[in-house]
Amino acid sequence: MEGAGGLKKIVVTGPESTGKTMLSESLASSLHAVLIPEFARGYMESLGRSYTFADLELIARHQIQEECRLSGLPGKGILLMDTWLIITLVWFDVVYGKKPDWIHNHITSSKIDLFLVCRPDLPWVPDPVRENGGEMRMKLFDRYCSEIEKYGFKYEIVEGFGQERLHNALLLLKSHHIE
Repeated sequence: MEGAGGLKKIVVTGPESTGKTMLSESLASSLHAVLIPEFARGYMESLGRSYTFADLELIARHQIQEECRLSGLPGKGILLMDTWLIITLVWFDVVYGKKPDWIHNHITSSKIDLFLVCRPDLPWVPDPVRENGGEMRMKLFDRYCSEIEKYGFKYEIVEGFGQERLHNALLLLKSHHIE
């Protein structure tokens, strides 16, 4: 399941405060990959108000737009995404109890080679944008894995602290012939 021209698509995902951004940036550097950074955090921080259903739709559409734009790059390589639509899909459901049909349709038609799901084994670091500490982190972790399985994507669970987490992620990618 490769993208155009042999492009490998890797998603780093997981609950809040599990090191997704740090891991994504380190992997992109180590693998010389193109990185789509997380959009939601900066967007939410700039709102100056509580987010809405429409805001989540805007975030999801931005994720799709960036993936489509960068998937069209010529040549082979790795497109690494810091979070993706699975988180947004779950967020719609958890916060609003509903989700737009189009997001399901896009996920179903997507070609993602591998998800790296960050286990919530790192200490929770609260900030103004984070909402789900405590036991909710593990519930979300389980839900993300369940959704990834439901859609038939391959995934691996990343654990460890600091450089160990990066090393473990690189080993998992290597086991899937992604280097």
